[in-house]
Amino acid sequence: MTMTRGEKAELIVQPQYAFGEKGREAGSGFRSIPPDSMLYINIELVSFKPVINVTGDFTVIKKIFKEGEGAFTANEGANVTVRYTAMLEDGTVFEKRGIDETQPLKFVTDEEQVITGLDRAVATMKKGERAIISIHPDYAFGNVEVKQDLAIVPPGSKVVYDIEMVDFIKEKAPWELNSNEKIKVAERKKEEGNLLFKSGKYQRAAKKYDKAADFVSRDGSLGDDEEKLAKSLRVSCWLNGAACCLKLNDFPGAIKLCTQVLDVEFHNVKALYRRAQAYIETEDFLLADVDIKKALEVDPQNREVKVLKMKLKQLQADSDKKDAKLYESMFAPKTKRLKVEKEEDEVVKMDMGNVGDSAAPSDGLIFDSR
Repeated sequence: MTMTRGEKAELIVQPQYAFGEKGREAGSGFRSIPPDSMLYINIELVSFKPVINVTGDFTVIKKIFKEGEGAFTANEGANVTVRYTAMLEDGTVFEKRGIDETQPLKFVTDEEQVITGLDRAVATMKKGERAIISIHPDYAFGNVEVKQDLAIVPPGSKVVYDIEMVDFIKEKAPWELNSNEKIKVAERKKEEGNLLFKSGKYQRAAKKYDKAADFVSRDGSLGDDEEKLAKSLRVSCWLNGAACCLKLNDFPGAIKLCTQVLDVEFHNVKALYRRAQAYIETEDFLLADVDIKKALEVDPQNREVKVLKMKLKQLQADSDKKDAKLYESMFAPKTKRLKVEKEEDEVVKMDMGNVGDSAAPSDGLIFDSR
């Protein structure tokens, strides 16, 4: 791991890093190695293939066999053309694209048009790059049996793709577009996010809304009329993104996006309502109450906000009861101890009184003991 391509070296390997106490038996034309032997190895690093941990958890591994061209990778949202041979771990081929007179596969990355592992790995490839991609079942076909062109993929199968990036067209960045183009792209991405949200794909919908907002960010490149439309788009995307966060239980994310809306539209009822929802889930009842009151000042008849107010009132009452029981349990031993001490004091006083009465003469006369 410390060597560079073409480097030659002589290694001296201590027994504990070689064959240890067991040594190695003779075989395959090589002599045996006695126990506790130190090894001397002459080595040259002829070549190596970079290995990329695509997902960060070693469930999708990419081993590069041929470096691609240039510095750019396909990235998310790119139109890609690839050719590959797809196999099981035992070498059984279940699909070919662009091989043996089959057509290459064309798809858009980050659109769930292929299995997740392939999608994620392809987004890291350069034009002309060839690689072997090993994909864990969680990022492949899962625990279901899938019939493919050339073979059946059994449940829980790890799959391997020998793949080449033929070509790709990256999605243009915001700075590459004029004002009108930016707005059109933002509107399209917002609509794509809406469709994903309706189908319950909240994570992907949130990414669409985030990208849409980026295309119409306030960077000074838009005219006054365009900026009004861009502002409306930004606010709409932030609100929709906050709705995604609530669905995904990402309450800090929802609070952040709603706050961005309220920074430009302090009276936005939807932002106040959704931020209050997030505050309730994080048990910030005081902040939730502030947002609900502001929302009702703007729209006193808003039914959703009224329902949320009732929910908050009940949660506050439950919280107060819980706190009361907690304090009662904390101070009960002390209260009981004080009560016992008071009762003991009263008993002592009574006993002292009885002693005084029994010591006095029955006729009330005072004796002089001299």
